[in-house]
Amino acid sequence: MSETGWLDRLRGGFKKTSDRLGDNLAGLLTKSTLDAETLDEIEEALIASDLGPAAAARVRARLATERFERGLDEAAVREIVAQELAKILAPVAKPLEIEAFPRPQVILVVGVNGSGKTTTIAKLANLFLEQDYGVLLAAGDTFRAAAIGQLKTWADRVGVPMIAGPEGGDPSAVVFDGVKRATAEGIDVLIVDTAGRLQNKKGLMDELAKIRRVLGRLNPAAPHDVVLVLDATTGQNALSQIEVFKEVAGVTGLIMTKLDGTARGGVLVAAAERYGLPIHAIGIGERIDDLRPFDPLDTARAIAGATGESRT
Repeated sequence: MSETGWLDRLRGGFKKTSDRLGDNLAGLLTKSTLDAETLDEIEEALIASDLGPAAAARVRARLATERFERGLDEAAVREIVAQELAKILAPVAKPLEIEAFPRPQVILVVGVNGSGKTTTIAKLANLFLEQDYGVLLAAGDTFRAAAIGQLKTWADRVGVPMIAGPEGGDPSAVVFDGVKRATAEGIDVLIVDTAGRLQNKKGLMDELAKIRRVLGRLNPAAPHDVVLVLDATTGQNALSQIEVFKEVAGVTGLIMTKLDGTARGGVLVAAAERYGLPIHAIGIGERIDDLRPFDPLDTARAIAGATGESRT
């Protein structure tokens, strides 16, 4: 996909979010000065757009220093919002790099069922294939036959091999076989699907701990990444999922999906501000190439609905 195509898709994907922000700001930008009351109202509008209180306070502080000689200008305000959001996103915008030696690099993918985990694994595999890496998928969610079948369908569609065990089998055995096969065949990346059952945190924690122990025997550095897939349509609930999975799985980075299906895309900023975890990629559509690493300023402008043409 061309850079321009992705940018257009990015703006389109965040349109509901930027429209919501515009709706929340509507009526506030008709005043001639940014007095304390107006700043408070703008801050509340930003919080209502799921950007989170810390990001909203940051934008408010910046706006308080600005001078608007000809009255409030919506384009200028949106550009300032974009610039401040970009500062929050810049430190966390980190693509997944394949650097492990010896190979394979083992990426555990975690997340609640329904978050888009399986399709995200396929899109990640596609992203790595584009970079000429060899990829193997491992069906570590052995408790749902549907999960194994769905991953197999995606593996065939993307054109990568997959390793699986019997339904109800031991996930760590599947991961063990995956590392063995990837090592023997010189495959660069092993992406492991894992169970998403948060109802029993203890069970999931034990399962992931066992996978880690098995991996550790084969390669002390593995897993190299534990990536949490978040569904942006859940809004602030995505933040509580980060909290839980940090504790349960030792998350090292995030991928946020379904940003095109929600007006709550501001939660991407809230997650960056609160946790500071690397955000490796964002998903803004159903197509196989709709998952990409992101540019902080382009993404901030898309969220804010800023054109980049304002005077500020």
